[in-house]
Amino acid sequence: MKPIYLDHAASTPVHPEVAAVMYHMLLNEYGNASSVHQFGRSAKRIINGARDRIAGFLGCSPEEWVFTSGGTESDNLALFGAAYASASKGRHIITTAVEHHAVLHTCAELEGQGFEVTYLPVDSTGRVSLEDVESALREDTVLISIMYVNNEVGTVQPIEEIGRLAAERGVLVHVDAVQALGTLPLVLRDLPVDYMSFSAHKIGGPQGIGGLYVRRGAPLMPRQHGGLQERGRRAGTESLAHTAGFARAVELVVQGLPGHHEQALELRRTLLKELDKQVGAERYVVNGNEQHTVPGILNISFPGAKTDVLLMNLDMERIAAASGSACTSGSLEISHVLQAMKLPEELLNSAIRFSTGLGNTNEEMQVVAQKVGTVLNRLRTKD
Repeated sequence: MKPIYLDHAASTPVHPEVAAVMYHMLLNEYGNASSVHQFGRSAKRIINGARDRIAGFLGCSPEEWVFTSGGTESDNLALFGAAYASASKGRHIITTAVEHHAVLHTCAELEGQGFEVTYLPVDSTGRVSLEDVESALREDTVLISIMYVNNEVGTVQPIEEIGRLAAERGVLVHVDAVQALGTLPLVLRDLPVDYMSFSAHKIGGPQGIGGLYVRRGAPLMPRQHGGLQERGRRAGTESLAHTAGFARAVELVVQGLPGHHEQALELRRTLLKELDKQVGAERYVVNGNEQHTVPGILNISFPGAKTDVLLMNLDMERIAAASGSACTSGSLEISHVLQAMKLPEELLNSAIRFSTGLGNTNEEMQVVAQKVGTVLNRLRTKD
């Protein structure tokens, strides 16, 4: 059986058209965009062209786009850059307990450097309330950082409402939109946000490149020094292949968004329908928000089983899924997202994330459900 990849929320296959663009760049373009000779000028045109295309598809000005090495750097640059640029106004930051570690660890570092961070709770579906955000605002609040789509359970946060509230109070807003690009329509100029982080390898682009939207006029203190690239906001020689590949990936996912959404929804329905047949609806629980969600991320608990055992057995069946957990020193930790949702222990310890994308089919979903049923029966027999 051909392996079935259901971990697109972690990383996606590079789209063939993206690979073709990158291959051409690697073979034919090697100038430094900061050089003044013809090779440098050609490189500069490639970087600027990629920036223009991404800005056009995401609805912002090219000057508001900063290329980075990925989503993690984009989050770091936004949080450190905004916090320190605004430190004279206050040192209080608001975020949530379910953020990606690129945000949570950055906030912890800022706390160690004299900032105060409020970590908002979420409900049992992983959604933060606007009332909690409003209650957390203080006179010295300078930044709110809340992700658009949760990477573990797919819950969509009320970003527009939060953004409008923050704007009324003069508070900056950063949004980790790594899982939103390609799953939600985004027109940055229409969103009440100041910074938004993106990553190419979540949308069929290459690993190792991301982007940060910085609204015109929003303060940002650079973290990298050494050159004047990216208008002085992020020093370092730009990668021609990566920027061109990222631009093509953005073009493909934005133009294909309606079809992608319908396909993801169909795959989700098929998998759940088949699980009802093969496992039984009473033997699993879907974690997340039914109304405010993206269809391509499906977090399911199988009470009575263990996450690590399930993943190992599925891997032996040639199915690649994931937990929401982080592997640290060889130990599987309980997902901080599911813990923040205050799920019962039997759901915390048995959660699996299935995330679909390019290349997945309904037939694969049927196979996955069959294999899950086989694995659960096998484990029950052993018990």
